Amino acid sequence: MVYKPTLGSRLFDTANVVLLILCSLITLFPFVYILATSLAPLSQVLRGGLILWPERLTWDAYHTILTNRHFVGSLWITVVITLVGTFTNLLFTVFMAYPLAKKRLKGRSVILFLVLFTMLFSGGMIPSYMVVKSLGLLNTIWSLILPGAISAFNLIILKNFFQAIPEELEESARIDGCKNMGVLFRIVLPLSMPALATFTLFYAVGHWNSFFSAVMYITKSELWPIQVVLRQMIIEGSTQEYQEALSSAEIQVLPATIKMAAIVVATVPILCVYPFLQKHFAKGVLLGSVKG
Repeated sequence: MVYKPTLGSRLFDTANVVLLILCSLITLFPFVYILATSLAPLSQVLRGGLILWPERLTWDAYHTILTNRHFVGSLWITVVITLVGTFTNLLFTVFMAYPLAKKRLKGRSVILFLVLFTMLFSGGMIPSYMVVKSLGLLNTIWSLILPGAISAFNLIILKNFFQAIPEELEESARIDGCKNMGVLFRIVLPLSMPALATFTLFYAVGHWNSFFSAVMYITKSELWPIQVVLRQMIIEGSTQEYQEALSSAEIQVLPATIKMAAIVVATVPILCVYPFLQKHFAKGVLLGSVKG
């Protein structure tokens, strides 16, 4: 029997499509405005008003920020923090989640209780600062990585994912001569790619967008990540380095255009990560769901 949609269902579907298109346009509006302003010529920006399409493309703002050592250095610091931090997060999370997934582990319930306790209570900002200071991590990139090396929420989800893997697969690997590390890297991790891809995305985005930890633990401007530099540009109008760059530049660029270009440069790299993880991420978001 061929299903024929009624007039009411067709109207309902059409209304849903129109509503979703409007919501998408509203969501994309800030990105379009920022990108168009960063590429607009000086005369168009000076006239003011809403810019959704530049009269002509100009790369002066991007040339100014990408030739500024302070901005490029902060971008490089952010890339290093994101790569090293994400690898550290995944390594620590996997190495802690896999043993906790085994019911034969002694003291397992106590460790899980301590992990859950950290999700409900924390020492606070000042004790965290004192711990980082006592470890000698101030003004180092490790102060942005090690304090949050393991997310308790991600740890619990990954532990449950490991528990769902059949024990028979691990027993077969041990019969073939695999040790615990061999079972983990040859059997468990390949089967856990959707979960690992999801957590990789979460950790990477968190490191790329974080700025509060850098404000707390880093006082040297040459070690600031890109988000702190953007914060300084927005709050203070422009940093001293950019004022010097604007005064010595042969081209005329407005500080507002500089901000827009900096936002685009700081946003595009992390957006480029999504297409490579989309396949696994679509599966990873179903973690813990009920399957029939």
